[in-house]
Amino acid sequence: MKHLQDLLLLGNPKLYEVSEPVLQSELPLVKDWVSDLHNVMEEIRAKYNFGRAIAAPQLGIMKRVIYMNIDKPVVFINPEFIHLSDEMFEVWDDCMCFPNLLVRVIRHKELTVSYRNDQWQQHEWHMKDALSELLQHEYDHLNGILCTMRALDKQSFRWRQ
Repeated sequence: MKHLQDLLLLGNPKLYEVSEPVLQSELPLVKDWVSDLHNVMEEIRAKYNFGRAIAAPQLGIMKRVIYMNIDKPVVFINPEFIHLSDEMFEVWDDCMCFPNLLVRVIRHKELTVSYRNDQWQQHEWHMKDALSELLQHEYDHLNGILCTMRALDKQSFRWRQ
C-alpha cells in the first residue's frame, strides 16, 4: 500500500510524462491502484485539509486513471474531454504534489468527459464550475502538465495561508 511519502513532489521528472491508457486486460490492477490513490488522498486530507481527487501519475503509476471522492468515490479510466466550454474562469489551484503552493490559472467553466469506470463501463459526465476545474487539473496530470505550467503570469503564485 502506498502512503503520503510515495507522492511525487514538484520537480520529479515522472510528473512531466504522458501516461499510458489502461488496457482492459489491466482492469484487475485498477483496484489496487485506486486503493493506493484513496489512501494517499486520505493522508493528504488529514495533514493539509484539502484533496478531492488524485491522478495515478502523482503516485508514479503512469496510467490514465483519476480517483475522485467528494460525496462518493468515482474512478475515471482513460478519460477524454468531449466538450469544453468557451466560457473560462479564473481560480487559485492547489496540488498535492506541492501542497503549500497556490497557482492562479484559467480553466473552462464547463466540460463533458467520457470515461470508463472500474467495471469497464462507458460513462459521460457533464461538469461545471469547481468540478470542471478539478477534473481539468487531474486530467492535466495524465498529460504531464502541472498547474505551475498554466500560471497566468509570474505573479500567479502564493503560499497557502
